[in-house]
Amino acid sequence: MICEVFGIDRRDTGGPAFDFTIATAVPGPVRTSMGFDVVVDQDLSAIADADLLAVPAYPVGTPVDEVYLEAIRAAHERGAWVLSVCSGAFALAQSGILDGRRATTHWMHADAMAERFPRIEVDADRLFVEQDRIVTGAGTAAGIDAALHIVRREMGAAAANSIARRMVVPPQRDGGQSQFIATPVVECADDSLAEVLDWMAEHLERELPVPELARKALMSPRTFARRFKAETGTTPAAWLNRQRLLRAQQLLEESAYGLERIAAETGFGTAAVMRHHFVRVLQTTPTAYRATFGGLAASASAPDAGAPLAG
Repeated sequence: MICEVFGIDRRDTGGPAFDFTIATAVPGPVRTSMGFDVVVDQDLSAIADADLLAVPAYPVGTPVDEVYLEAIRAAHERGAWVLSVCSGAFALAQSGILDGRRATTHWMHADAMAERFPRIEVDADRLFVEQDRIVTGAGTAAGIDAALHIVRREMGAAAANSIARRMVVPPQRDGGQSQFIATPVVECADDSLAEVLDWMAEHLERELPVPELARKALMSPRTFARRFKAETGTTPAAWLNRQRLLRAQQLLEESAYGLERIAAETGFGTAAVMRHHFVRVLQTTPTAYRATFGGLAASASAPDAGAPLAG
């Protein structure tokens, strides 16, 4: 998963390229949890200045050598992003960088993590958690969400969306969605909310109250709300808010529209309301976001646009 997000040069389709390295303490064959070997040529000195240190999943209970824990601490101390996928969070926990912070891991391991590391606030009902440039992801798919979240924070929505398109995954899932979704695979397409979700995404500028959405889905409001949470892991209001933020990010990056027009087209109504949601969710303002990411969509596809983000 980490290799898929950060290890492929996607400049030919307008996406980013990263200076990606796989490293281990002792170069050579490394046995994976899937039972096959990966030959790693680089030792840990290769990631001494990495902007992102990503820790993959490994069997829970496996001892983690101090040399890896020190590499995790060093990355965090120098201000790099630190990402864990699934049980990789246990290595971060063992290093101590999660002490006093919130984190998540796969729901199957959450209780064990909370018991072993009582100084960590383990949130088992989130796809991923970000705090102080540390991102812990739940399972494999949630790891993709967490990785795309970092790309979005560093390079903007266009870059993250470009990677998601190539991987054929949704770019819009955020960490607040539930890990455990009652119906992760819909058994009957006729019962799915897919058509309503598509319609909602195409009409973000409108007021979209639950009763209207329920009528469109041919359900009662109560049934619709329950089914929506079961199929998406979040509420209609939270889902809409995330779609509106993503659309606003895209317009801030790719258009010259004023803030009031963007707020109107994305359903926030006014620039002040849009600013409130940006600050609450993204910890930045629309103006600051545009100053940082405006024009990055074009520069990401430039021939020399290698970004040393992952290591």
